[in-house]
This record gives sequence, structure tokens and C-alpha cells, in this order.
Amino acid sequence: MSILSSAVVALTNFYPEAATDSEDRLRLTIARLLGNMPTIAAFSYKQSIGEPLIYPSARFSYPENFLNMMFDSSVAPYEIDPEIEKAIDQFFILHADHEQNCSTSAVRLVGSSGARLYASIAAGVCALWGPLHGGANQKVVEMLERVVREGLSVDQLVDRAINDKDFRLFGFGHRVYKTYDPRARIAKEACQSVMNKMGKRDRLLDIAMQLEERALADSYFIERNLYPNVDFYTGITLRALGLPITIFSVLFALGRLPGWIAHWLELLNDPDRKIGRPRQIYTGETARAY
Repeated sequence: MSILSSAVVALTNFYPEAATDSEDRLRLTIARLLGNMPTIAAFSYKQSIGEPLIYPSARFSYPENFLNMMFDSSVAPYEIDPEIEKAIDQFFILHADHEQNCSTSAVRLVGSSGARLYASIAAGVCALWGPLHGGANQKVVEMLERVVREGLSVDQLVDRAINDKDFRLFGFGHRVYKTYDPRARIAKEACQSVMNKMGKRDRLLDIAMQLEERALADSYFIERNLYPNVDFYTGITLRALGLPITIFSVLFALGRLPGWIAHWLELLNDPDRKIGRPRQIYTGETARAY
């Protein structure tokens, strides 16, 4: 994520004309950003594993291009499976926009100052970096891997979530949804579809489904509206596709990018736009001798 955020800001130096308010320039800037971010992500991954860079191609769709840049090589040409392409496309769509979440609010707040597109989007990338936001699906996978590694049972995991205040059960609960996250249903179906297509079982998926069933029947989770959210199954799917866990948050950013841009454009075109200025209630010391 640090590479992605830095690269997005650096694009201002590559395309200084992006600072103009010309309608044509703005459309070009948006198109470039939508194309540049998956390319930067794939290039960074290829460099990290010591493989040659794969350039984007106009003959591929958006998700096809990303998959090809990630996995194609001169030694083993990558065949893009339509089911896999669909799974990645669904992932991007599910994450495209979700009201005033942390990263979108960051984009809007920075953009309200008059900051240009690249700077505003970089703020969103940085906000998405946190484990409670863009890193949540990674945390779900790490939690499930720990269950396997330590030989824990689903009952032990649920008991710990209920009785250990320092333990967090990732993938459950949402700041807005107080019922089952509708995106989670689609993510679960996509995960099962990918597994069936690949003809394999994943121990993490088995545990996740058992955990979901156990939690949905427990009064502790029901009373607190702790239902599976979109992050619960997406990480398992990405892992099954061979995508490294270190790039999960980057994929989240790629999916959210169109929504961020839409919010930034809304601000830009708002004739009553004002700089964001949240208010706060001071609860500290009153008068002090100085």
C-alpha cells in the first residue's frame, strides 16, 4: 500500500497537466488513473518476486488485464479462465462504493480543500491501509490460518470471541449493517464457485462456513448484530486464486477507486462546495494558570 499511495502522488509529476480544469484533461486524468493503478499494483508484485513486468493490453477487459499482468510470464503463459475473471470483477464491483466509509470520507475531506485528484485518491489509499478497513480480509485469512496451525476448533474460537475482550473475531459485524451484509452473500457464492471451478477444497473455507453457522446460531452474536461482512469470504477467494495476502488491501483500493473518483467529481461540480470542517466537543481542562 505504501508503494501504491506514493505512486499515485508521483503521477502528478508525470502528468502535470492533470492540474488543469479542462473537461477533456479531467477525463483523460481519470482514465489514466483507472488504468495506472492496477498496472502499478501488478508491476510492484512482479518486481517483488523477481519476474519481468507484463504490460497491459487493449485486447483484455479490466479484470483480465489485471490477472494477466499478475500471472503471465514468458516461461508459463497464463490462460485467463472466465470464472476467475468473473470472481475478480465481482470483487471490484462489491467494493466500488459503500457510503461514507473511512477511505471515502478521507478522499472527500482532502478533496474539499481543492486538492487535485491524485492527492485526494492517495489519501483514500492511505486510509484503506488500516486493518480495520482495507486490511480486514487479510486479517480474516490470518485468523483462519491460525486456527489450522494451532489446531483450534470452531467452538474454541467462538468461546474466545465471547469471553476474551482482547480477541477480535475478524469478518463479523459492520458499522452500518445490523443484519447480514448483503455483499457477504455474493462473496460467499463467488468463493464457492471458484472452489468448484478449481476442483479443490480449502480447509479455510470449511472452517469459515462452520464458524458462520455456529455464530449465526449463538445468541451472543445475534443480540449484538454480529453477522458476517464482505471481508469474511473475499480473502479466502483471493487466496485460492493465488493472489498473495500482501496485495489484498491493494485489490480493495482498485475496487474502491471508481467510487472515490465519483465522490471527488461530485465535490468538484458542487457550486456550494465548502471545505470539510468536522466539529468536536472539547472535554479537556478548562482555565489554567499560565
